[in-house]
Order: sequence, then structure tokens, then C-alpha cells
Amino acid sequence: MEREWMTGGSAAVDGLTIDGLGDVRRAPGTRVQAVVEGPVALAAVGDCPVTEQELHAALPVVRAGRWGELTRWPGSYWVVASDGRQRFVCGDLAGIRAVYYTLRGDEAAWATDARLLGRPLVPDLPWLAARLTVGEHHWPHHSPYEEIRLVPGGFGMLLAPGAPPQLLDVSGVEPVDELREGADRFGQVLTEAVQHRVRAADGVVGADLSGGLDSSAAVVLAADAGTVHAVTYTDGYTSGEDMAFASRVAEHTGIAHTVDLGADEQLPFSFPAGQPTGVEPVLEAAMYAMDTSYLHPVRGLPLHLTGHGGDIVLDASSSCWVRLLQDGRRREAHRQVVAFARLRNTAPGPYWKALKEAAALGRADSLERAAQALERGPITPEAAVAGWSWCRLGVGASWLTGYGRHQVAALLRQAAGDQQTELADEFDQWAALRSVGASARGWAPYGHALGIRPVYPYLDNQVVHAAFAVPALARRGLVAYKPLLRAALPELPDWLTSRRSKGSFTAQRIAGLARHRDRLDELTASSPLAAGGLIDPAAVRTSLAQAAQGQSATVIADLHQLIVTCWWLSGQTTRREVAAC
Repeated sequence: MEREWMTGGSAAVDGLTIDGLGDVRRAPGTRVQAVVEGPVALAAVGDCPVTEQELHAALPVVRAGRWGELTRWPGSYWVVASDGRQRFVCGDLAGIRAVYYTLRGDEAAWATDARLLGRPLVPDLPWLAARLTVGEHHWPHHSPYEEIRLVPGGFGMLLAPGAPPQLLDVSGVEPVDELREGADRFGQVLTEAVQHRVRAADGVVGADLSGGLDSSAAVVLAADAGTVHAVTYTDGYTSGEDMAFASRVAEHTGIAHTVDLGADEQLPFSFPAGQPTGVEPVLEAAMYAMDTSYLHPVRGLPLHLTGHGGDIVLDASSSCWVRLLQDGRRREAHRQVVAFARLRNTAPGPYWKALKEAAALGRADSLERAAQALERGPITPEAAVAGWSWCRLGVGASWLTGYGRHQVAALLRQAAGDQQTELADEFDQWAALRSVGASARGWAPYGHALGIRPVYPYLDNQVVHAAFAVPALARRGLVAYKPLLRAALPELPDWLTSRRSKGSFTAQRIAGLARHRDRLDELTASSPLAAGGLIDPAAVRTSLAQAAQGQSATVIADLHQLIVTCWWLSGQTTRREVAAC
């Protein structure tokens, strides 16, 4: 299964050229559609069903420099275009199709894989510490490496001779007023995103079927267009309700369905020998043993459908109520927050207070407050108050040394000065989209090793455009769960779209931490983050012991991030040692 890549600029490596685009090179197996007309050239590279006629019709767009219009085709792809004077490079909106770049003087070299940039890959340890403390979304342009940057999802890069690269916002969402207005369009593009791939495969396709709404809807749509073999993982720690829904979907659609009964060997955090490291640390690295087991029956199929990203496009966070407060709609915000909290047996008072504070502070001041808290002294782990926040200092902040706190504070202040939207719902949905895009991008080497070609229909450009056109407030259901899905696809069975629960992997992760506790303790203590004086191994050891005994579920997410980061760094260290020999 060939990997797809491209490079441009002085970092170009051996590969095939693309007509009309000079030094742009690609891997032999990379799918490309390209047209040239005089000095103007345009190529769609990757999973894009655009026709040559449609590309020709877009050449006037290139001449006029309306670059955002080149993200409107179906699929998941890169765009490279030239108007004869400057070049435009862009990945997909979610960032699965990444573009990395590095500066050499005023010129930029770029590649779709950081390893192709022709410079040493030196992990940026302070940024990695900040990432596990407050999340990566404050630095969307940052890669895990020093001197290597990333074009964020929703942006493209414009290159002109002798000038530094310019990042352009190409998100181009055209909002509608309400759910109903946007639902039909969303249903059409999601259906096509699934079914055109199934039809093109012309054979059996694989699919995840967890039992959740997202994967279940994708399987139902796929079964209407072709032959599907779905796979489900379950063990003694996963949701029995999820398993029941997965079985019912399989029976409803009549598809082949294989259920993998996992054992303790498949628990998270085992990191079996031979597991690929990848270019970036991703949470999915901890689940490789599970993936190896349950995906085995569908390896080698033309494609594998997943529901990854459905949570982002179908739902919204409580940031939508912060946006109401920002817009001065306090009474409406209070009514919805109180109703939401009471339906979930949560005290509305603390919830409402947290949202009011987020609206009053805004993004920049929230980051400055977090920086000040880090500089004042050690952070004490506290139970997180429900409600959305621009910047929450998680349990990971309590693992930082004094040096680590000052490094993260400096990065937060830098981020506070960056140009990002101050509208809470827009900031949050793009941050969440880039996060799931990064996890899909980071899973690529695992899919390659396992013989799986994953497809993420919920993250296709057209699907994202259609979903984000619907206001976040309309996608956030008070009673119904993911109301956009029911409105967009009324043909889905009611017993499926009326589901209001969601399975959790917390118990599974706790069991994995307990099983591998000694090894994980050694892994974090010997990590470059500890050796570099950024984290305190003793503080991590305490949190790990509590989590492994089931005493603190709130720390699980931060521990997961720390562990996969330390494991990833161990692979980077090994590679540098080998290169030095």
C-alpha cells in the first residue's frame, strides 16, 4: 500500500514531477489530476473525484487568485496551483493532508511529510510539554519539531519568489440561519462522501462499526451502495450498549460483521515490538494492539470507512453558549444552560459561572491568566468544573517543574498575541476539527503497517463546509443527541438516531494503566521531557498510581497524552542515535 507524498522548493527529493508545476514532485503511487494552460497550472492530489473538465473550469479561479474556491470539491486532497507568478499549496480543511514547511532565507521549502524537508527532525520539547498541559490548539501552525511549521487546517500557503510564505484563510464557510436550512445539504454531501467511494471500490469495503451514531450512519449509507464487511472490537471493559447497537446495525443492513473479543493483551498502552512510531505523537498509538487484532479480518481491502470526526461536525460544545453571551444574548444563554444541566443532573450554578467567565475574559486574557498561574508556583490538581474554557490547566500542569512552567507560560503569551478568532464557537470547532484531523494523519503509519486504507467521510471538505454552515448552537442539542444527523438523514432508523448515550473507554484505559504501570512509570521517568527538566517524574508517578487504582478518572486523558508523547520521543531518540552511528 503506497504512501502518498509531495515536496516543493529546495527540499524536493526524487519523485515524479507534476505537469506545469516545476519542482513539485510526488511519490509514484500518489493519485493526481492536473491541467495546464500556458503559465497557469492546477493539480488536485489525493482522494478527489474531480474531473479534468472541472479542473479546466477552475483555471480562471487560479488566474484571479480566488484560492479558497479550490477547496470546494468532494474528497480529501491537496491542491497545488500556479498562476505563473506565485504558487498556492493547500491541504484539506481538517489537516489530514498536512503541509509542513521550513524557511531557508526568504524562501520556503515544503512537503507533505516533515521527513522530506531535508533537515534534522529535532523534537521541540517545551512545545510538547505545553501541548500536554493545555492542548495543541493554541498553536495551530506549530509542528512537533524545531524550525518546522505546519499550515493549519483551513489555511493555504502562498509562495512568491524572494518573499516569505503567506498563510491565507481558505475556510470559506457560508452560514445558514438554522438547522433545517442546512440539513438537506449536509445529508447530500455526507451520503455522497460515503457512497462514491464504495461504488468506486467495486468490491468489498471494510468499515468500523463501534455502535455509535457516527460509524453506524456511515455503515448504513455504505451498505446502500455496495458490499461492506464491518468490524467491531469489544472486551470486558467496553460498552455493552455499544456492542448491542453494532449488532443491530449489522442485522438491519445485512452486512458481514466480525466481532473481535479482545483479551488483556489488547489493552491500551502495551506498545508492542515493531509498532511504527510515526511523525507525530497521537493518542491512537496507545491502541495499536487493539487495532492490530480487530482490523485483521479486513486488511488489504480497497478502503476502510470510519466514523472518525463525526463528533465534531455533528455536534458542538458549550462554547456555543459562550458565543451567546459574547453576542449579548444573556437570557437565552442562561435558559439553555440551565435546561441542559438539569437534564443531566448537573448543578447549573458552577456550569453557568464557568461559561460567564469564559465570555468575559476572551481568548487572549484567558491565556494570559493561565500563564500567570503557571508562573506563580506549582499547580494543584483540581477537579475540572464543567463548562467550556478557552484554556484549562489540566492535571498535566501539576507535573511541570518550575522550568517547565515558565517555558509553557512563555508559549501561552506568544499564542495570546497570535491572530485567531475571538468568537468562542468558531475557535472551538476549528480547534476540534484540527485535533481530529491530526489524529487521523498520525494514524497513517499504523494503517500502512496493518494493510488498512482508512477513509474519513465526516472530514471531507464538502462535509465540513456543510456542517459548519449550520450554527454551532443549532448542532448542540438540548434533548436530542446530534440533531443534525437526524434532520439530514431522516431515512436512518429511528432507534438509531434517537440514541442519547455514548460509550466510554475510561475503564479500558484504567485497566491498561494497571497492567502496564511499571513499564509506563519507567517510560515517563526516562523521557526527554524529564531529562530536559520540564516534568517531574515523581508527580507523574503519583498520578499514574492513582489512575491505575481507579482513584482518579479525571487524570486519564492527560496521562494518555503524556504516555504517548514519551513513547513517541523514545522512538525519535533511537532514530537520532542510529543516525549518529
